[in-house]
Amino acid sequence: MTETIQYIFDFLTDFYFCGKNESFFAYTSDENEFEKYKIVIKKSDFFNKTVFLTKSSAPSFPLKMWENIPLLFGEPTVEKRGKTIILNADIIASSFFLLSRYEELINKTRDEHGRFSGKKSLPFRADFLHRPIVDEYGCAFCNLLRDNGIQIPVKKSGIAKIYLTHDVDYLVHYKNLRGVAGAIFRRKEIATALKTFFGKIENDPFYTFPFLFEQNNRLKHNNLEQIVFALVGNEIEKNDNTRYNIFSKDFQHFVDLCNENQVKIGLHASYAAGKNPELILEEKAALQKATARIITSNRNHYLCSNEPRDFESLIQAGITDDFTMSYADIAGFRLGTCRAVRWINPENKQLTSLILHPLTVMECTLSDERYMNLSENQAFDYAKILINNTAQNNGDLCLLWHNTAVAENADNYHRSLYKKIINYLENI
Repeated sequence: MTETIQYIFDFLTDFYFCGKNESFFAYTSDENEFEKYKIVIKKSDFFNKTVFLTKSSAPSFPLKMWENIPLLFGEPTVEKRGKTIILNADIIASSFFLLSRYEELINKTRDEHGRFSGKKSLPFRADFLHRPIVDEYGCAFCNLLRDNGIQIPVKKSGIAKIYLTHDVDYLVHYKNLRGVAGAIFRRKEIATALKTFFGKIENDPFYTFPFLFEQNNRLKHNNLEQIVFALVGNEIEKNDNTRYNIFSKDFQHFVDLCNENQVKIGLHASYAAGKNPELILEEKAALQKATARIITSNRNHYLCSNEPRDFESLIQAGITDDFTMSYADIAGFRLGTCRAVRWINPENKQLTSLILHPLTVMECTLSDERYMNLSENQAFDYAKILINNTAQNNGDLCLLWHNTAVAENADNYHRSLYKKIINYLENI
């Protein structure tokens, strides 16, 4: 675990020490070792062989508070023995618990799609899901170091990077026979369906990418990236019926639009791949062929995952960055951080090369009556809380708005809300 502990320490200190602190920092409960180091984080029993992966490893309620931050393990006290500063708050184990999604390994409760529910998570039950407390640990720890004469820069505020992302579950609605037949059967929007089918793809109500890219391009942030995640589709699961073919002229037209707007294309690993991660390599290969691009980013369809096998399969398939990490039923910081972090396998505690990018807000999470069921004003206020907390911790903001959600005839507020959020980001 040495590499993992070192990485968590470096993550908490914003990589200022770059791993060159063997004689400076220790994570131990052996009091005979304390005097050898300048700073000691006292190790709790979380990683003990008799505790780890058992029910007794879960934090106990009510959680204690350290520097007004919920503490999962250890005691919220600091002491000094000679020249050694001893932090009894085990922010290493607390951070590991959140960054690795350890809770989801020991709690096998899942919804009908095999997803872990955010409303059953410890961060939600302890009322801190809206706070990136791993980043808050890091800030408080760095303040402790400064107070004891250890020079470390103060982290600047502001959003470090913005990801504006869109999952292409459906590229079009009526630009295919099935869509037209559906309109005729329902006796609704028949004129629109026929106009779309025999005309340009821009006539299709689901093809809202020109609108989305126009909104995105209004935002002049010095570190902004747009990504669309394309679903290859299959006949294994009905939830993977995309109604578009990635080798069609319509999809190529879409790829050309992405090229014009410097939009990156990632894989939207299918619902079937959520159950059988071995499909990821096959889907990635197909998407690379269709787009003539190297695909290195992924987000799982329905935000489903079969951890840790899916992440291992992503690595094996050559995926370097994953953008799945949010709960479907409530928005917040599922990983306890608003910064990109290397995936730590919670089973074997190993640090991997896969970068996890926290997904801050997915639009349907805010509005769906099964999830947060917020009004537009409530959704905007909640989104602002997450945005502000991200900015306060100099983190990355990642938004997910589906193209279908902003159709002009859609029965929701997401077209209007997206404009409001882009406006807010312009002035933050």
